[in-house]
Amino acid sequence: MQASVATHLVVGLVAAVATTVTVPLSRSLAHRVGAVAAPDERRIHVRPTPTLGGLGMLVGFVAAFAAAAISGGYVATFRSVLEVGGILVAAVLMYAVGFLDDVREMSAPAKIAGTVLAGSVLALTGTSLVVFRVPFAGFFVLSPDLAAFVTVVWVIGMTNAINLIDGLDGLAAGIVAIASVAFFVYTLQLDDAGLLAPGNPAPLVAVATAGCCLGFLPHNLHPARTFMGDGGALLLGLLLATATIAVGGRTRDPFSGSTFFFFAPLVIPLVILGVPVSDTLFAIIRRARRRSGLATADKGHLHHRLMDLGHGQRRSVAILWAWTALLSAVAVYPTVTGSGDAFVLLALAGCALLLYTYFHPGLRR
Repeated sequence: MQASVATHLVVGLVAAVATTVTVPLSRSLAHRVGAVAAPDERRIHVRPTPTLGGLGMLVGFVAAFAAAAISGGYVATFRSVLEVGGILVAAVLMYAVGFLDDVREMSAPAKIAGTVLAGSVLALTGTSLVVFRVPFAGFFVLSPDLAAFVTVVWVIGMTNAINLIDGLDGLAAGIVAIASVAFFVYTLQLDDAGLLAPGNPAPLVAVATAGCCLGFLPHNLHPARTFMGDGGALLLGLLLATATIAVGGRTRDPFSGSTFFFFAPLVIPLVILGVPVSDTLFAIIRRARRRSGLATADKGHLHHRLMDLGHGQRRSVAILWAWTALLSAVAVYPTVTGSGDAFVLLALAGCALLLYTYFHPGLRR
């Protein structure tokens, strides 16, 4: 059994408070080191804004792990010192890469190299995708070298998805908060069904990530007083990757409340994170058609399209938060109720069609 729900909530609260308290200090540091984003033709904000808010989230995450260790409710989790240490080291490394990019812009290959390093630390310390399930095709037990490779690829995908969606005040933090809460609920259902091994760090990582985001949002809602920067976005991507790997990469059992074969654990986070994942896929296709580099910034993301449709920043953020909440509900509903598997497939198809119709300019006209 994992820690009680009350213990989880206390840990999340510690993460939120530590983040809220630390962010003002990170703003002062940002002004000292010159990590301030000035308005330009590519950015939407209208005043210089510090970009080291992610440092507060890192402090909040470390504080949450410290509170978990002291609470005594995570004895099984902290027995694996190597894995817990690996998660913390990977988080620090990932933030350090983003911090350097915020202070002194790094090349895309350098950032990818840093991401590979952080992902490799996870894989080498025990947080890796050992079991890989393909819907309708069964599962595959990966060899150690292939497991490490797939783990790193998963981390790269998650970090880039969150980094790309971080374009409006409060957008990325809100989406990750909703996704983390949904995934936390999912891990609780897995635990109740006996499918989550004792000591699995996924619930702890998920609730700590949610707390960090909720603690950061008061500083980041429009008009933002600080940005999370690349450091914060990469950190949140790594933490989501860690939680999903810890669950989806270790169990051979499909689970959605009833053992319906389609629902592999790795499918759940992809559904919950449908907004940033689809935005990333659209960005890759869009830039490939234009023959531009994948790291080339543009204004074709979902939030930019909402702004072009006449929605303001706050309304655009609220719409994308609502989509994330809807997708999270669609994904988690069967795990809580034990029914509704067929409904999920139809709901996902409907959501995908509506999104495509709404955002595709030709179809909209």
